Amino acid sequence: MTRRLVFWTVAIAVLIAGAVWLADNPGTATLEWRGWRVDSSVAVLIGAVAAIAVATAILYRGAWAIWGLPRRLLFWRRMARREKGYRTLTRGMVAAAAGEAEEARKLAARAEKLLGDPPLTKLLTAQAAQLIGDEAAARKHFADMLDLPETAFLGLRGLILAARKEGDEAAALEYAKRAYAIRPKTPWTAITLLDLQIGQNLWREALTTVEAAIRHGILTGEDGRRRRVVVLLACSGTAGEAGESKAALDFARRARSLDPDFLPATLRHAGLLVGGGRRRQAAKLIQDAWGYAPHPELARLYLSIHAGEDAIARMRRMERLAAHNAGHAESHLALAAAAVEAKLWATARKHFDEAEEAGRRDGRLCRLRADAEEAEHGDTEAARRWLVAAAEAAPDPAWVCGDCGAVWRHWTPVCGRCEAFASLAWATPEHVREGVPETEARAGGTEMVDASAPPPVVTGDAAFARTRPSGS
Repeated sequence: MTRRLVFWTVAIAVLIAGAVWLADNPGTATLEWRGWRVDSSVAVLIGAVAAIAVATAILYRGAWAIWGLPRRLLFWRRMARREKGYRTLTRGMVAAAAGEAEEARKLAARAEKLLGDPPLTKLLTAQAAQLIGDEAAARKHFADMLDLPETAFLGLRGLILAARKEGDEAAALEYAKRAYAIRPKTPWTAITLLDLQIGQNLWREALTTVEAAIRHGILTGEDGRRRRVVVLLACSGTAGEAGESKAALDFARRARSLDPDFLPATLRHAGLLVGGGRRRQAAKLIQDAWGYAPHPELARLYLSIHAGEDAIARMRRMERLAAHNAGHAESHLALAAAAVEAKLWATARKHFDEAEEAGRRDGRLCRLRADAEEAEHGDTEAARRWLVAAAEAAPDPAWVCGDCGAVWRHWTPVCGRCEAFASLAWATPEHVREGVPETEARAGGTEMVDASAPPPVVTGDAAFARTRPSGS
């Protein structure tokens, strides 16, 4: 604004100075043409030239306006049609969102006629077809959208949803890969691809996807770390099944290093170390883990490091392990079980009582007491009373799905009942679940546990690679 004011001030000053100068120095100008002679001053000549220039400019602009009038009228008509088309398209989108299938279909056809088949009308037409249940037409419209770069992602999204609705997970996965290649940083695309890869046991591909999602900030904090850990454990399971022992151990080690407190990672890593003959590393790992998360499988693995020892030696070894968390009820239960095996009855009763004082009176404790009564005194009646108590006691801790509450004997990356990912945790069930789901019985997959029975925990390859029953 200041520059413009200075410019016009200077320009006006120059014009005034020029006018004053011409007034002081009028001069003369003579024009002769075909016998005519015109005498005038220089100022009048300059004014005449300026007037002619202005008149010429006005005539030129007028002629140009008349010449371009048809084109402008056509442009205005096209813009009005386009505005009407987009208003119709907007109304169609609202109708589709409201579930008014027939209205959405009519408005989509009208918008297509007004706009000349723009990308958004394809989307609206496909959505209208879905609303009226014409899935074949919807898929065709979504497929047509793949031809245009600006609508390819929307088309792939529609095809993914349609394929999953029909249960065609393989086709959905292929579409998801193409969508991910277009927009890898879109949260919906990354999470959908990850879910499909998990559903089809493509664990190494899932690992690549989850790590990329963490880099892009799609998965953050505890959620991102836990997903990565669980996928790493599944990769360890598949590597073990394929005979890739080194890769299986490496995946398990990476999983535990990411989350040392995650019990399945500790169990897997310890189990592979024991199986690979790395006794010292396995013992150190199990002792450290016992200090913050005592677990019956850790005790079993610890004793298996020195298989073939007599019962007394096993008792002494268990005492060394329990010393890392002496006051925990699981330590007393492990020592009681070892004492029963070694026929150290007074020691067994001592740890039975201490386990109860630590708040543990579940089916496992009662069954151990029954074994002790029968083995020490041959008292079948006392043993029977403890077995009855075991049936009425609180359920033993087991792997419990946090989503559906199903109780499982083995940890797996995906719940075999509700198919929730990374949902199993070691906990005490709220109630006993009897029987086995029909899909589990058919497929022979992960076994649902009666919580009143002892819950052996498997650390084998299949347990860590399995997701859902093959028949589900």
